Amino acid sequence: MVRRSLRPHRALRWGLVVLLAAMLAAAPPHRASQAAPAPINGSGSSYVALAMQQWVADAQTRGLRVNYLPTGSPQGLMSFAQNLVDFAATEAEFSALQSGTDPPRGYQYVPSTAGAVAIMYNVQDKAGRKVDYLQLSRRTVARIFTGDISRWNDPAITADNKGLELPDQPITVVYRGGQSGTTALFYDFVANVAPDVFGPWAARNQFPTDVRIIQLDSSPNFAPRTQAFGGSDQIAQFIASPGGLWSIGYDEFGYSKVYNAPSAYIENGAGKWVLPFARNISAALESARLRPDLSQELSGVYNSTNPEAYPISAYSYIVTQCAPAADRPTCKGPYVNGGVAETLTQWLRYIACEGQIAMADIGYSPLPPNLSQEVANSIARMNGTAPETLTADNCPNPRFRGDTGPASPPPPLDAVDPAGLGGGGSSAATASRSAGAAGGGTGSDAGGGTEAAMGAAGRTGSVLSAGGGSRDWRAVAPVVYDRVAPALPVALPLMTLVALLVLPPVFMGHRRRGASRP
Repeated sequence: MVRRSLRPHRALRWGLVVLLAAMLAAAPPHRASQAAPAPINGSGSSYVALAMQQWVADAQTRGLRVNYLPTGSPQGLMSFAQNLVDFAATEAEFSALQSGTDPPRGYQYVPSTAGAVAIMYNVQDKAGRKVDYLQLSRRTVARIFTGDISRWNDPAITADNKGLELPDQPITVVYRGGQSGTTALFYDFVANVAPDVFGPWAARNQFPTDVRIIQLDSSPNFAPRTQAFGGSDQIAQFIASPGGLWSIGYDEFGYSKVYNAPSAYIENGAGKWVLPFARNISAALESARLRPDLSQELSGVYNSTNPEAYPISAYSYIVTQCAPAADRPTCKGPYVNGGVAETLTQWLRYIACEGQIAMADIGYSPLPPNLSQEVANSIARMNGTAPETLTADNCPNPRFRGDTGPASPPPPLDAVDPAGLGGGGSSAATASRSAGAAGGGTGSDAGGGTEAAMGAAGRTGSVLSAGGGSRDWRAVAPVVYDRVAPALPVALPLMTLVALLVLPPVFMGHRRRGASRP
């Protein structure tokens, strides 16, 4: 009788053994020996600093100590080359530095997030009302930031804005002082969309043309009126302030959201006027070409004919060491400190997946699945192990599901005629009606298409618009850690299974001994 009563428990034990084996087989690959995570330090890009704030805060909830200083991409690369930091963040490559030489420790570019450079401005109309619907063609942008256009009533600006003439006021061009990856990215855009303007301008100011321009301070009079600031936050804060009236600058889009500085609608290669929302960034970067080392070639982005593409979009990278690999000649050797490698392993894995969830909320766009996979491949190169395969089942990056995140704002509408808004200021109700008429419909999709179609149609109805753009993005709640909980240690489910395997026979043995007593 006792043996028969134990058979179900024996079956349960075998079932749990099979379940345990399946769990171990499905677990991501681990190194043979893992060191305890050690604190890591990094520096570099201010373009990605808002994302870094989120990633560093989330690292703390996972028991990882990560420190990051936004010194600018070139300085971050130099600090990495000099072994002063464990990792760097950048939009520029080592080839853009004055030395132009690779660091002896070796390196790899690891994709981290997708972002965009916004054209922020502070302008009033002739009645003294704030303008927040400015439209600029790519060529007009290039001419402004090379000093070829120096007053707000220039005919090119008037033409871009359907005949709306702004006051006759001088334009103050706000730029990044010192070496900057954002400067390199922005003037690479200028060189591509208006080479006939860029070439003579660069020659006059003795700027290089064989590599990207990373610093403008050597010729601060590159435009008639200029103002330099040392950080992305300072640029946005100045432009948004009363003292920034009649100014215009280039900066990462997230700072436009932080400081409530308007961003211009930029005309893309399809003739559409767009803002750098997450889906517009994502659409543009479909035309990016990645070199074998994963550095980016963006001429296709700047000139993309995708109707939704925002043309000044780019990826940002984290730079790490890596073990020698046949497909990466720049990889010279792994980290000597195993604790540093372990922290980077866990943190980069988080960035590839959970770290992409909130990117649309703070002015970026999550990585596409192929680049999240490249992060996993980079982790493998860093440790000399086989890469983990990322899927929608094990990676909550929203791009694996075909969207840009649960709180991602809708893409902007094609901008309506600013003159239809009464010559200045913005009326959300007027703009919403104008946008609906321009789109040829009402409801949630003015153009009659679906969101998945990613066409040029925009939104009306519950989404208020001004100048053709959604006004919801500034109301996005601050990002807090309310997403996927940190992964439990592998040991916890294993301990639970062991308990389930051991306790039934112990319990039954106790019952058998009790039953045999007189």
